[in-house]
Amino acid sequence: NDGLLAVDIEAIILRGKIARKFTHDLRGTRYEIMGETTDGRTGGVVCRFLPSNVLLIITAYVL
Repeated sequence: NDGLLAVDIEAIILRGKIARKFTHDLRGTRYEIMGETTDGRTGGVVCRFLPSNVLLIITAYVL
């Protein structure tokens, strides 16, 4: 709904900062990363690493 593309999510993850860690989840630590999209909007990505070391994107949004 926010019009985010894969390149926007990639930009947020690669150039953003970890804003919060959610450590009280039995499925593993989640990270909220805040950064800029390719067109300069501020966005966030919530993700976690799976046991196989794959990064799972849970949600992505624009503020």
